[in-house]
Amino acid sequence: MEPLLEVTGIGKSFPGVRALHEVCFSVGVGECVALLGENGAGKSTLMKILAGVQEPDEGTILVEGVAVRIRSVEEGLSLGIALIHQELNLATNLTVGANIFLGREPVKGGLIDESKIAVEAQQYLDQVGLDIPASTLVSDLAIGRQQLVEIAKALATDAKLLIMDEPTSSLSQKETERLFEVVKKLKGDGVSVVYISHRLSEVIELADRVVVLRDGENAGEIEKTEITHDQMVRMMVGRELSQFYAHEPHAAGEVLLSVEGVVTRAHPTHSISFSLRAGEIVGLGGLVGSGRTELLETLFGITPALAGTIKVDGDSESLQNPREAIAAGLALVPEDRKQQGLIIDMAVADNLSLASVGRDQKRGFLNFGAEREISVEMVDRMRIKTPSDRQIVRFLSGGNQQKVVLGKWLAMKPKVLLLDEPTRGIDIGAKQEIYALMEELAAQGVAILFVSSEMEEILGMSDRALVMHEGQLSGELQRDELSEEAVMQLATSVSEAA
Repeated sequence: MEPLLEVTGIGKSFPGVRALHEVCFSVGVGECVALLGENGAGKSTLMKILAGVQEPDEGTILVEGVAVRIRSVEEGLSLGIALIHQELNLATNLTVGANIFLGREPVKGGLIDESKIAVEAQQYLDQVGLDIPASTLVSDLAIGRQQLVEIAKALATDAKLLIMDEPTSSLSQKETERLFEVVKKLKGDGVSVVYISHRLSEVIELADRVVVLRDGENAGEIEKTEITHDQMVRMMVGRELSQFYAHEPHAAGEVLLSVEGVVTRAHPTHSISFSLRAGEIVGLGGLVGSGRTELLETLFGITPALAGTIKVDGDSESLQNPREAIAAGLALVPEDRKQQGLIIDMAVADNLSLASVGRDQKRGFLNFGAEREISVEMVDRMRIKTPSDRQIVRFLSGGNQQKVVLGKWLAMKPKVLLLDEPTRGIDIGAKQEIYALMEELAAQGVAILFVSSEMEEILGMSDRALVMHEGQLSGELQRDELSEEAVMQLATSVSEAA
């Protein structure tokens, strides 16, 4: 393909860290190139350089054959390069049209030309297949439609190259399929795409070529006809993964969690009953919106149950709030680690000791000695990659942020661990480390209930699986019954057996 962008010899260093070294990268006109690599491989740094967020220390960037310096986001946009961040960058209190032209509003008679915005914004909405009026408030849109507004906003700047960073991390399956259609249409229109994702099945679906970074350097490229899951994994981690899911079933012990006739506020017409035993890893499957997250939030006291009984280690618990759940021996790693699992502008050590502050306090004062012990132990045990435990959590990779959330709860020595999408948005190496930790905890007698939207994860890590459909348990599958077909059958209908 005719090259739209060519990058050669790019290097970038930060104090004490070499982020990129001699990186080469190219994208053809109308080509979708997937950029892969573990967290910390340099993907984000390279994309920020291309978008003008940061400048490289060395190297050359050619756009349509002309050498350029991209010193700001404005210069990047003027060259046709638009970066769509994983965290959507929309003003939700404004209309869709206002967002598309934000900062570039057409003016008539000294006032913003609302009618021109409405007409021109509609053209870009049509281009991405979004059948809504430009006057719609962004806050009224589902997250999948907001993602399409971000793309329309980028196209309105005459973008020739779209950089999409984990665009499906918060989307449902239907929204993801719609996004795929848009990406394929844009390619046909001659728009180039750099696609960053930890979901390798998406890469197989969309990419014309794969470029892999490892430790800030090129690890290799894979052409369209050779793109396979195993080949991408091998290139990313630099080694064979003979057994990605190292799950070994453990002998189940006594019942640690008993749920009898529990009714959640999200689905008040259904009751749920099940139990968890010591040493079990139980997957909770189902489609987006089936009530899995709501069930975990009910068990943890965030939204107390409307009815039913919850017993922890044989004792009935009211679980009216998270404090009571923690005291009973439960811990919840939430789906959104940045909003609900961490205080991202605090240090690693402060976050690791958050859950145990009340337990370890001395006469109402913080126990800095206990905090230090927890921090040293968990940074080592969880293999958290950080310059020090005083590093602000915001600056850690997604995988290391997730390890901090887990470490915070492990310091409490829970009896029951609730995990909501524990590996969402983290790289393949960090995933394997979290799977190994789940195995270790189960071997120690912790009961684990985990929600996952990744079928491979449910099949690979579960001793048995519970499946939900529209707020109720539709069935249970033992390990020897687990298959993608069996899980999907229960996820899309309620079995008579259940």
